[in-house]
Amino acid sequence: MIIKTLVENTAISDDFEVEHGLSLYIQTKMHKMLFDLGASTLFIRNAERMGVDLSDIDLVVISHGHYDHGGGLKAFLNHNTKAKVLLNKRAFQKHYAVHNNGQKANIGLDQDVMTNNRLVFVEDDVVIDKELELFSNVKGEELISKGNNNLMMELSTGLVKDDFAHEQNLIIKEEGKTLLVAGCAHKGIVNILEHLRDHKNLALSHVIGGFHLYSRSSGQSEDPVLGRQIGEYLKTTGLTCYTCHCTGTESYRKLKEIMGEQIHYLAAGSQLTI
Repeated sequence: MIIKTLVENTAISDDFEVEHGLSLYIQTKMHKMLFDLGASTLFIRNAERMGVDLSDIDLVVISHGHYDHGGGLKAFLNHNTKAKVLLNKRAFQKHYAVHNNGQKANIGLDQDVMTNNRLVFVEDDVVIDKELELFSNVKGEELISKGNNNLMMELSTGLVKDDFAHEQNLIIKEEGKTLLVAGCAHKGIVNILEHLRDHKNLALSHVIGGFHLYSRSSGQSEDPVLGRQIGEYLKTTGLTCYTCHCTGTESYRKLKEIMGEQIHYLAAGSQLTI
């Protein structure tokens, strides 16, 4: 399995552009797919630099309904003519971030593309094939980022705190390895892993994705105590973790102190083989 980081907040060199967003190219025996599409058209330019032919992509998964993960959706649909795009059925709800000064920023997906017939709306657990599976509906409330408090969704009654029911996670199985791929883990990476333990008979080997330990709307990293608790939990699992994006570099350094070689950082331009 090959994983290339097309979009991330940082880069391995000046050869790659960066933005606040995430897009991963994942190549398995059966698929050439994208997990998230970043905030803009940047994924197209970095894909070209990394030798990824986007016309070959056969599947896209959007982790949740925020622009930094699905902002490139319209560009992708124009660039690739065949791939289906799997989103949670709630992904096109209106989502906002409230900044420290009280201003509200729209962080949702482009509503203009929601009727495209290549979008496939799913919920809860979906087995795609023998390699891929999606799941959502994570209920735990342990060790969740306080950065979620600034994130809202719009209902008919007005703005309420986002419940992240629109967030979905990907499981990949190949050659005896089982990966969990998360976008931002707004539901909490600990709760997501506990959900898998309680509901799935899986022997996970790797975790890939953001852990939401940095809030862009507030410009602050998560409380170091929470980061340490998450790091200590992840260390006990024995899993190999690759994190990025909303984990934030400061929180990553603290996780690295605790987890050592169990955790690594993915930046735009990076490539790993699992």
